[in-house]
Amino acid sequence: MTGTAVVIDAPGVHRLVPHTPREPGPGEALIRVHAAGLCGSDREVYQGNRPEGYVRYPITPGHEWSGTVERTGPGVPGSLLHRRVTGEGFRNCQVCDRCHAGETTLCEAGYEETGFTRPGAMAPTLTLPARLLHPLPDDADLTAAALLEPAACVAAAVLRAEVRPGERVAVVGTGTLGMLAVQFLRAYSPADLLVVGVRRDREELSHRFGATRFRTTEDELPGDADVVVEAAGSADAARTAAGLLRRGGRLVLTGIPAPGAEGLDPTDLVVRQLEVRTVFGAPPAAWAHAVRVFAAGLLDPLPLVTHQLPLDDFGHAVELVGSGDPKVGKVLLRP
Repeated sequence: MTGTAVVIDAPGVHRLVPHTPREPGPGEALIRVHAAGLCGSDREVYQGNRPEGYVRYPITPGHEWSGTVERTGPGVPGSLLHRRVTGEGFRNCQVCDRCHAGETTLCEAGYEETGFTRPGAMAPTLTLPARLLHPLPDDADLTAAALLEPAACVAAAVLRAEVRPGERVAVVGTGTLGMLAVQFLRAYSPADLLVVGVRRDREELSHRFGATRFRTTEDELPGDADVVVEAAGSADAARTAAGLLRRGGRLVLTGIPAPGAEGLDPTDLVVRQLEVRTVFGAPPAAWAHAVRVFAAGLLDPLPLVTHQLPLDDFGHAVELVGSGDPKVGKVLLRP
């Protein structure tokens, strides 16, 4: 298969290189990439402010992707051939205590992830361990499925929240993660589903996905939520999320604020007996949950996609992701 791949050689330096597919070895599969999404983490890789140890240059980025299995190596079930798939990014040793407990994102062997320390999907093909793949329905929309990686991270947060039907829930953040969280939480039949963002322009989409109320951070906010999922990735968002909770409520943080940010008030956490839980990436159970919800038609990521560009436009795509333009949602690159 001909074509080019994106390679980031160092912060701020990228090039397009001829792509040569890597033939799958034992236990591996070669995927023909349909689309790869960009998120803030990809922009961090390009700008050079990804935390130390969480990127290895030069690197082909692309940890959000969908595609079709084109070839398989020895030991891979034949049923995977020609299947539409998405896949986990975190590599893991499978033998440490955390892996045995199913907490593969905490693997004691250290951090390795597709698109950050291993070649990613901003290329015509991607070769990776077949055990990381999640097959999709035969008629799955692969453009929508390219968002299943962020959906899996949101699924991890929602599972950590242990939401029960009839609870009052809230989401802080109206980007891709926030809008996916609204859809997951709607499926739990909450008594109230509040969305809090910084811009009023996300109100219509929030209601479309299942929100019962929308507020901006400038509005007077309630403090009666049983569960809040923070999906904005800032210290301010974390404080706002904590303020929405009733005494004894549950808070799940998914974002990574900038280093040195002033975060939650420990006195407030103790006095109000708030439970704080966190998510970084998604273990296999969360991936399986996200794929099931998507296959059941309860998750519709497609309206979040606003731009689809060729790989050659990687530089422009990075600019779009960091532009702050309210008209820019999820940006996909198509090989």
